[in-house]
Amino acid sequence: MKALNKYGGFAALYLAMAYLIGISLFLVVLDYPSITDAAQKVTLLVEKQSIIFGTNLLMYVFFGIFLVVLSLTLYERLKSGMTAVTQVATVIGIIWAGSLIASGMISNAGIAPVVALHAKDPAQAALLWQGIEIVSSGLGNGNGEILGGVWTLLVSWAALQTGGLPKGLNILGLLAGVVGILSILPGLTDLTGLFGISQMVWFAWLGIVLLRTSDKGSIK
Repeated sequence: MKALNKYGGFAALYLAMAYLIGISLFLVVLDYPSITDAAQKVTLLVEKQSIIFGTNLLMYVFFGIFLVVLSLTLYERLKSGMTAVTQVATVIGIIWAGSLIASGMISNAGIAPVVALHAKDPAQAALLWQGIEIVSSGLGNGNGEILGGVWTLLVSWAALQTGGLPKGLNILGLLAGVVGILSILPGLTDLTGLFGISQMVWFAWLGIVLLRTSDKGSIK
């Protein structure tokens, strides 16, 4: 169990780091939210395809893989107290991980064909990338963090009831989970940003707790 806590701790810290680096790349380096025109998005893709490819790997593909590790770690830690809730949370966590991996892989698979098409027909390239982006965004919870919100909420609820994690961490997780769920509602999609920031802090705190547990035993 100590070894599993260590793996889960490193996984949680990676997820926090991926949020921080990914958000910085997305907002500062790429300035992606300010680009709404499909043609401009493809131009950015052509100019910075390596950065976009790497960002997708970091924030979606690798994120999903490490999320599976963390989900299984938390299942083992919490299963003795609230088995049903923990089981549901674990399944949702793995579904969320799978959707993120698929989102990143679809987006990255579309980069080369779109860049090649752009050299011949920029308008068609813009239409193709627009279609790819819709599918990728849907899989990546671009229309609201329902999967991440439910997973964080259920994990935090189970941990709060069983004492498997510190109380303050659980309260933060409950709040982050509620924000994530609310972000699925029309007009509240901008809450995804608040969810991301709050979950980044939650992941970092959780990682430290799990690593300390792997070294010193149970921590409440």
